[in-house]
Amino acid sequence: MATIKPFRAIRPAKDKASRIAALPYDVYNRAEAKEEVKDKPFSFLRIDRAETSFDDSVDTYADEVYQKAHDLLWEMVERGDFVEEEAPCYYIYELTMDGRVQTGIVACASIDDYENAVIKKHENTRADKEADRIRHVDTCDAQTGPIFLAYRNRKDIDDVVSRVKKGEALYDFVADDGVRHRVFVIDRASDIDTVRDSFSGCNEIYIADGHHRAASAVKVGLKRRTEHPGYTGEEEFNFFLSVLFPEQELSIMDYNRVVMDLNGYDPREFLEELENVASILETSAPAAEDGIDALRPSKKGQFSMFLDDTWYLCEFLPELLSDDPVDGLDVALLQNLVLEPLLGIKDPKTDKRIDFVGGIRGYGELVRRCHADGRVAFAMYPTQISELFAVADAGRLMPPKSTWFEPKLRSGLFIHKLS
Repeated sequence: MATIKPFRAIRPAKDKASRIAALPYDVYNRAEAKEEVKDKPFSFLRIDRAETSFDDSVDTYADEVYQKAHDLLWEMVERGDFVEEEAPCYYIYELTMDGRVQTGIVACASIDDYENAVIKKHENTRADKEADRIRHVDTCDAQTGPIFLAYRNRKDIDDVVSRVKKGEALYDFVADDGVRHRVFVIDRASDIDTVRDSFSGCNEIYIADGHHRAASAVKVGLKRRTEHPGYTGEEEFNFFLSVLFPEQELSIMDYNRVVMDLNGYDPREFLEELENVASILETSAPAAEDGIDALRPSKKGQFSMFLDDTWYLCEFLPELLSDDPVDGLDVALLQNLVLEPLLGIKDPKTDKRIDFVGGIRGYGELVRRCHADGRVAFAMYPTQISELFAVADAGRLMPPKSTWFEPKLRSGLFIHKLS
């Protein structure tokens, strides 16, 4: 049983939502973040990346950076840029990108469900990345970036969402990247009960994106428990900010690979070796820089490859496919059959000869990279949400860079105060 509870969000004043909402902190490096907040005094990125308020001589992880994040947040609350909901409620968060609509429930999930694997993960986390968000959450006394969760479809929740969305939106704006964001409030008692009760019937909820944010939020909650030995379990620090999407709403984009050399092969030799594990179905004429002529994989087991200014559509040999939830993933097949044995990429997490390119950047970026510093690029068929569920249900982990979710949830629209 999952505990997904309503909460009293601290959220932007209605006229400031579009100026406050910001992409997640981890899509920027320091220089990019500093440039992004220029002339944007309300941007939540100023809080999520408070080092942007300091000269570059100040370390990103200095004590004063986290204190600055705290001060900026609560100064904005104090002057009315944010308001606090009067009573606990759920929210509907709808994102529309390129005509595709994705709608989730904003709520707070239980750290006990995370600890007991009711909330399942499919990636490992790194301690250094956790440490930053632990300090940010703990110092701000608030969770500012929601965790992206997924669940199997629940018709009773769908019915509530469908009806509430017929009413007036609390927020409705189009961000600079063209993604439309709409927020609705679920505040009717019977609807709140329906949503809460329906989630309580879920035995599995899945982290789609935000493993480091989830781990950090949970560790702050566990820390607070040690600081409050008489805790009841109902305190806000026992829960973490989440947006939960039903599986039918989600679409995973391809996460592609660029390798810097052919590990001693010339292109002809590499193609000959590749044909031992994959058939080459089709090739294109030399591709333009924008990648328009790229041949795209249309089903599981297929991948596209850009080599020597030519696109190839390839398919793994049927006898090499696997029903294993991890080894059967297309990204695992590429790693185990091509990247490691042919190109010598033993550990893609640490090998400097491989880079990863999110599908949102398009095939043109793969062409550009091969013209700049790469030698060969692989464009993958996207991992399916059912595959993510299967890996997590098996208690296994996906290979690095298996999934790319778009659109990104905005930070700053919902804040969960811990005390």
